Amino acid sequence: MNDTATSIAIAVLIPCYNEEVAVSHVVAGFRAALPTATVHVFDNNSSDRTAEVARAAGALVHRVVAQGKGHVVRRMFADIEADIYVLVDGDDTYDPASAAAMIDTLLRERLDMVVGTRVSDQKSAYRAGHRFGNALLTRMVSVIFGRAFSDILSGYRVFSRRFVKSFPAISGGFEIETELTVHALQLIMPCGELETPYGSRREGSLSKLSTYRDGLRILLTILQLLRLEMPLRFFSAVATLFALASILFGIPLILDYIETGLVPRLPTAVLSTGLMLMAALALASGFILDNVTRGRRELRHLFYLRNAGPPTDRRKLERRNEAS
Repeated sequence: MNDTATSIAIAVLIPCYNEEVAVSHVVAGFRAALPTATVHVFDNNSSDRTAEVARAAGALVHRVVAQGKGHVVRRMFADIEADIYVLVDGDDTYDPASAAAMIDTLLRERLDMVVGTRVSDQKSAYRAGHRFGNALLTRMVSVIFGRAFSDILSGYRVFSRRFVKSFPAISGGFEIETELTVHALQLIMPCGELETPYGSRREGSLSKLSTYRDGLRILLTILQLLRLEMPLRFFSAVATLFALASILFGIPLILDYIETGLVPRLPTAVLSTGLMLMAALALASGFILDNVTRGRRELRHLFYLRNAGPPTDRRKLERRNEAS
């Protein structure tokens, strides 16, 4: 095996919390599907034998103390060095065999992220509440940020090195998938999607995702990202609400003044004036923060460009797989 054949490093990153039942199957599946890859399991304070089982299955096990998937992904991206990263949940619901096609798509089309779009006919695999919430949030991201993916909450993704090393993770929980999507959209990265089978959890494996609680957190994350990434749009909306409220309170006062020449409700007049001033301040804040955000986005883009993109020669990866 020569240096050229081994020049592409692939890391499989598996975040886990109490996945003793499923993690060995996930590790074995990806070791078989990507024999040259290094499989990393990041154990997030599991109270069962997740770490022990993963290590026995052949994975390198790391421990993350800060609770939450977002904290785990932040640690993964900071600590692991590779050319291509495969991020997948440790619940054995995603298809390891799809990883090779996703990597091939990333290399062939010179992309920075490929999202595994979940396809399943099993009702137990994809609950109606999750399906509806995913569709709603996906549509929101599309409307706010201009374009989006068909499954923004998928936990199965392949990344280039420059995506991983330029990603400023701020989320702590399951809203990390939304942040990954928005990061790609804001830097206008070349991205793609590939359908992948999605199955039910193994018996004894429980979902850590709460439909309502985590759905609300994801919704709040979208609004927070709108404020951080598009402050002019966000504060313009706030200014519009204040201005409309001011006009609503002010119209009766103006009509009374026209008829009588008096302002009978002084507190209402003060409130209306205050609301209009707040609208003006919100709009001014939007313009100022928009300039700051543009500078931050340029810095992120420079960090993005400092790292190497996907390898240009796909044959290197093919020869490596053949040699192994």
